[in-house]
Amino acid sequence: MSWTEEKVSKLKELWGKGNTASQIAQIIGGISRNAVIGKAHRLNLSAKIKTRTATSNQNFENSSDEKNIKSKRVRRSKFKSLIIEKDFEPENPKQLEELDENSCKWPVGHPNEKSFYFCGRSSLKDFSYCKLHLLYAYQPKGKKEEVTEKEDIPDFIEKKIKSA
Repeated sequence: MSWTEEKVSKLKELWGKGNTASQIAQIIGGISRNAVIGKAHRLNLSAKIKTRTATSNQNFENSSDEKNIKSKRVRRSKFKSLIIEKDFEPENPKQLEELDENSCKWPVGHPNEKSFYFCGRSSLKDFSYCKLHLLYAYQPKGKKEEVTEKEDIPDFIEKKIKSA
């Protein structure tokens, strides 16, 4: 396929009007979408993607911050409710073949040992683990970032910090 002057001028016109590469390829005929994109690139036509204006960008950032705050609240409250509840059902040891959708899949022991099994308690909806093992598997966000109080730091570490 060769680009004639007529096809190039049509490409420039349609590109300037904001048509997509697929639409341009269909209108011109006999060329692919990728050919249109390649030719537009070689002709240094302006990029099709418009950047957000400063105001809409600001609105986007604000809305994403609000979503993050809401998700953090929901996540924290979900884990706090699990921590408060102390009565967990007893383990129901299962082998791999016995596991189903509703079984806790937390491994207990080492797979090479004969005594290896999976927890087998009822798992929570949309999770692979029971309430107890969910607390181990999914640490709430920010838990790693929390600063430990001075009393919790062992003396030998405190000496290392001071000497550094």
